Amino acid sequence: MSNITIQQVSREFGANTALKQVNLEVREGEFFSLLGPSGCGKTTLLNIIAGFLEPTTGEVLIGGREVTDLPPYRRDIGMVFQNYALFPHLSVFENVAYGLKVRKMPRADIRKRVEESLASVRLESFAARMPHQLSGGQQQRVAIARALAIKPKVLLLDEPLSNLDAKLRKEMQSELRSLQQSVGITTVLVTHDQEEALSLSDRIGILGNGELQQLGSPLDVYRRPANRFVAEFIGQVNLIEAKAVSASGSPAGVLTYQTAQYRLASGQPLSLSAASDPALTGKESVLFMLRPERIQLSPEHASEGTNQTEIQITDVSYAGNFLRIAGTLPGGGELVIQAPDPSFTVLPEPGQTLYARWAPEDLVPLV
Repeated sequence: MSNITIQQVSREFGANTALKQVNLEVREGEFFSLLGPSGCGKTTLLNIIAGFLEPTTGEVLIGGREVTDLPPYRRDIGMVFQNYALFPHLSVFENVAYGLKVRKMPRADIRKRVEESLASVRLESFAARMPHQLSGGQQQRVAIARALAIKPKVLLLDEPLSNLDAKLRKEMQSELRSLQQSVGITTVLVTHDQEEALSLSDRIGILGNGELQQLGSPLDVYRRPANRFVAEFIGQVNLIEAKAVSASGSPAGVLTYQTAQYRLASGQPLSLSAASDPALTGKESVLFMLRPERIQLSPEHASEGTNQTEIQITDVSYAGNFLRIAGTLPGGGELVIQAPDPSFTVLPEPGQTLYARWAPEDLVPLV
C-alpha cells in the first residue's frame, strides 16, 4: 500500500485550463473519491496519477517516490476503466493473467495469482468463460480482479459502475467497498454520482472549475460545505441570503437575521434564528444553507419556537421512502422540503397550506 501526493498540479489543453494548482494527499489504505460535475477536471487528474497524461506543472508521488515522468507500467498501479476494457478474444482467466504474463511471471505463479484474484471477487468458477458470456456486474468484477492480480500499490477506478443498472449498481457499490477494505489497498474513485461517493468513501475531494473546492469526510462535505459551489453540488439545498439584525432578548447562543428573499403575508421579511458560529463574527450579510430534510412540516403553526413559516404547497413528488415537496411563502420565496414517507398518511396536494419549521443549528453559514 502507498499514499498518493499531488503537488501544485496544473494541466492545460491549449487555451483551456483543466486543473489549477491542485494539492492533494490520498492516505495509505483509504478509499478516496474525486467528485464533481462533468468537465471539472476529475478524470484529467486521475489520468495524471495513472500516467496517461503529463501535468503542465507540478509533481505526482506514489509511496513517496516521484513518478511524474514515469509511464503507467512503471507506477505500480491497477486501473479499472468505465467500459472495463476486457479483451473480447481472451477468456476470464486469460484477461486476469494478462498483466502477469507481461511481467513474465512463472506459469505456476500466474495460475495461483489468477485463482486468488478470481476468488476475491467470487468468480473462480467463471475462469473459462468469455467476456460476452458475462453480465455487466460480472465483467466489472473481472476488471477489478485483473487490476488486483498484479498486486499494485494503488487502485484507480474511472466511473467503473456507471454502465450498470440502478439495482446492480447498489450491489456492486457494497461489494467494491467490502473488497477494498479486505485488501486494504489505497483506492481513488472518480465519479459524478454524489450518493456513490458519500456511501463508499473515507474522504472526498470536490473538484469544480479545475480547482479543489473542498476536501473532507462525507459528513463534512455534506453538513459543512466549504462554499456555495459545494453546497449546491452535494444534494439538494435551500440557499437563504440574510442580514444580521440587533435582537435583544434572543436566546443565548442564537443570532437573529432577516431575509428579503423570503417574506411573510404581511410583506415583512422572514425572521431567522441561527446558532452562534465563529464564522459569523462581524458578518452583516450571510448566505445560509438549509437542507430540505432538516425542515419539518405540520398542519398547524407551533405555539412556540423560531424559524416558522406558513407555506403553500406547489409540487409533490413521491420517491417511495421520502416525499420531495416544494412550497412558497405567502409574500415570496420558495422552499424545497424532503419529508420521510411515514410523515403523511395522505399525500399533501398543490394548493394546500402547511407550516414549516427548522432548528437554529440547521441554518449552516457559507462564508
